[in-house]
Amino acid sequence: MKELERDLGLPSVLAISIGAMIGSGIFILPALALEIAGPAVILAYALAGLLVVPAALSKSEMATAMPEAGGTYIYIERGMGPLLGTIAGVGTWFSLSFKGALALVGGVPYLLLLFDLPLKPVALGLAAVLILVNVVGAKQTGRLQVAIVVVMLAALGWFAAGSAPSVQSANYANFLGFGVEGILAATGLVFVSYAGVTKVASVAEEVEDPGRNIPLGILGSLAFTTILYVVVVAVLVGITDPGSVAGSLTPVAVGAEQTLGRAGVVVVIVAAMLALVSTANAGILSSSRYPFAMSRDQLAPPSLSSVSERFGTPVTSITLTGAVLLALIAFVPILDIAKLASAFQIMVFAMINVAVIAFREGTAEYEPVFTSPLYPWIQVFGAVSGLLLLTQMGTVALAGAAVITVGSVVWYLLYVRPRVDREGAATDAIRRQVSREALSEIESALAERPDTSEVLLALTKDLDPERERSLVALAADLVRGDGGRVVAVRFEEVPDQAPLTEDVAAQSAADRSFETRMEALADEFDVDVEADEIVSHDTKHAVVNFASHRGVDRIVAEHEPLRLRSRLFGDPIDWVVRHAPCDVLLVDNLGYDDPERVVLSGDVGPYPPLAVDVAEAVAAANGGELSLWQPAAGDGSDKQRRLVEDYRAELAELVSVPVGTESVRTDGGRPPMPDLLVRRGADHRLRNALLDERPEFPNPGCTTVTVYPHESSRVGLSRRLVERLAF
Repeated sequence: MKELERDLGLPSVLAISIGAMIGSGIFILPALALEIAGPAVILAYALAGLLVVPAALSKSEMATAMPEAGGTYIYIERGMGPLLGTIAGVGTWFSLSFKGALALVGGVPYLLLLFDLPLKPVALGLAAVLILVNVVGAKQTGRLQVAIVVVMLAALGWFAAGSAPSVQSANYANFLGFGVEGILAATGLVFVSYAGVTKVASVAEEVEDPGRNIPLGILGSLAFTTILYVVVVAVLVGITDPGSVAGSLTPVAVGAEQTLGRAGVVVVIVAAMLALVSTANAGILSSSRYPFAMSRDQLAPPSLSSVSERFGTPVTSITLTGAVLLALIAFVPILDIAKLASAFQIMVFAMINVAVIAFREGTAEYEPVFTSPLYPWIQVFGAVSGLLLLTQMGTVALAGAAVITVGSVVWYLLYVRPRVDREGAATDAIRRQVSREALSEIESALAERPDTSEVLLALTKDLDPERERSLVALAADLVRGDGGRVVAVRFEEVPDQAPLTEDVAAQSAADRSFETRMEALADEFDVDVEADEIVSHDTKHAVVNFASHRGVDRIVAEHEPLRLRSRLFGDPIDWVVRHAPCDVLLVDNLGYDDPERVVLSGDVGPYPPLAVDVAEAVAAANGGELSLWQPAAGDGSDKQRRLVEDYRAELAELVSVPVGTESVRTDGGRPPMPDLLVRRGADHRLRNALLDERPEFPNPGCTTVTVYPHESSRVGLSRRLVERLAF
């Protein structure tokens, strides 16, 4: 495989990056931003440059870790997975297309200062020529790019130096008159001025000593361009009467005419046309490569990655990009084009910052030569500040960002997901963080067990002696390890019209028989069993009130599978689960006889601490072992399988009983028969009804204990969604 020679030194890197930035940002946007922020547009340019620093540092780091990988889309797709890669690819494609359209729509007015021509037809004609140039394969040479940069810098330098003596301090009056909102809105608008700062990363493979020259080139060019922008805009505001430039289509030419005369105007026009045509051409070239790259990664149709045998270029991709460019020029106002270009760039830069965190926290091979300082705070600042800035840019920018994001997600779900099963470094990082948090919660739960626990065994219906004995045996195993107590209570419900008199509450023969049975079971299981009877008009309230008054640690009650209607609208036991002052264990009772093989059944994600605690207590009380059931290996990635293995190994070290792991087929194959199965219960009635979270395992054929932690320790819906997505 041929390798590119690393012959681009620091001066070349600086030229590429500066040339990619200077264009519409200085020749067009100052006039639009002046209408929003007034003289404080100077601060807007400085603030935008500052807010780009985190993305510049992040892109520099990723470019030195993957100098051959290519553009922003590749980094985000590899770091954060195909979904966000799709959003980033589409967003960057649109951002570059908007930037190209902005350059042409904003550049043509400079040409019209010399020639009396219609604006939009000329812009459309130039766009068509540039599209054709890209189709047939003509490219800018490096020397031409350097020459354009030199001309631009010379023209802007002459403008700034020659105009500075004419600056009037009165033009800066009422500097902050448009308020902070105006400054932030203008900052968002001019943000796209710095979009080219990271373009050098696309040629990182050709940069000598990339660990040094890439970050120095990116940060150096950003600092230089920020200072240049601030100086030129400050001079432009200072030499023109307040409001005379705001809204102008040729702001720099207006300023040059006042201080440098006709010669200055001509020089500015030449520089502007060179810069803006170069920017538009580079925009078409770069943006057309995003559908091309996405197609190669199966995120877009194969036709977009086909290369013409005649021209050697991706004609379909260029044609699609050109069509979007022509539509933007024809139908979208220049201010909206600028806002949308900046909005998409802000989104992409925010994702660049998050991608670095994903690479660092994940397990993917990632060894950058340059590492961003102040990690991860600089990345968090960049991502958060970008999203906050987006909210200040008005309805057009927000609506555009929302439409692109939603459209990309829909495209991913309908087209990409059935074809691509890759995952990004972020998925692995999130999965590992969830795993660490889950293990920490389990360790805390096991360490914080009460010295002596008390379990309420709530008997809400008449049971045969064997089922009653099974429930007492289970409750006894839960308290045996710490010398706790079982409070077995028969709850009897009488009609509302029946008064609760002493006759009703008098102890019956059945009550005395119950107490006798409890005394015998206490002796048999060698635990303290206290028997009681309660008569009430409402059993569910009676159970909760008793548990609250007594301060028990857990409630154990028998529970049978519910019909859909019961799961939606609840039965008394469901009500108890939602209102109990403690944990609740519901038992599908098929018998309980010294269970030595206790299974902890997982659905998706880590095991809940309460389930681990209950399963370990039962296994320890019976000298048994804990078996971890998991679905048989399917489509999960190697990283996911390794993480699950690591998680279960660490879990085994936390508990005091032997632990084994079994892969259980979900297609009807029967696992070895357990003695008892413990599983998570859904903590939301509607979610349980519509999204039943039971694992897709075969019926275990044994008693099942479903655990419901108290509300204070329940996992939120967002956490469960993260677990499902990650695992």
